Amino acid sequence: MKIGIIIPTLNEELNIVELIKKIDKNLSKKYDYNIAIIDDSIDDKITTKIDLYKSRIKYIHRGKKMGRGSAILIGMRHFLDSNFSDLIIEMDADLSHDPDELNEKIILFKENNYDLLIASRYLKDSKIINWSWQRKILSFLSNKLAKIFLKIPVSDYTNGFRIYSNRATKHITTNCGKIGDGFIILSEILMELYYNNFKLGEHKTIFRNRVRGKSNVNIKLIISSFLGLLKLINIKISKY
Repeated sequence: MKIGIIIPTLNEELNIVELIKKIDKNLSKKYDYNIAIIDDSIDDKITTKIDLYKSRIKYIHRGKKMGRGSAILIGMRHFLDSNFSDLIIEMDADLSHDPDELNEKIILFKENNYDLLIASRYLKDSKIINWSWQRKILSFLSNKLAKIFLKIPVSDYTNGFRIYSNRATKHITTNCGKIGDGFIILSEILMELYYNNFKLGEHKTIFRNRVRGKSNVNIKLIISSFLGLLKLINIKISKY
């Protein structure tokens, strides 16, 4: 089985090597995997740090902040074009998503024939570690708001630790990316897959706030995500 892992990055040179090492430790003996790093950093410092793993990495340097959404779509199209897409995994670069959870989630994904498996921060046995109360409230409220209006039976609309099937990936690259280029694509993908009868699932996770580097979440991104949600609500009303 060929597994493609997409990692969107912006100034993550302090974390990327540790993340890649942990992914390799967990997957290299069991699966054929490759990584697509979509880097929006101004410079390409990451390239000097990932040289040891270059045979498994496709590095795409965009050189300016263009958004998580478009980065994920670029990574998906890369793996589809290279026929390396039995499963597609999406992860953050800041180590908030634990690579030690990968094997368990891949097995669960295959056993249940999911098209999308979300590592959900809001299941009973999940944990969020070292987030400020402001971030906790913002995340909780944004997920509640999305659930009220989009009515998709999952608890976490906005965590970017996910596994996609090949057929879901093909559907996403054809139909998503029309709302915005930031985090709103996570909710857009959910809506597109759920209302087109793809099989969705959730699994517990431990989400750890970054230790190194600075978060890219700012007021502009929050406003953009809110406006994107309004667009999704309008699409849901008119289409579904």
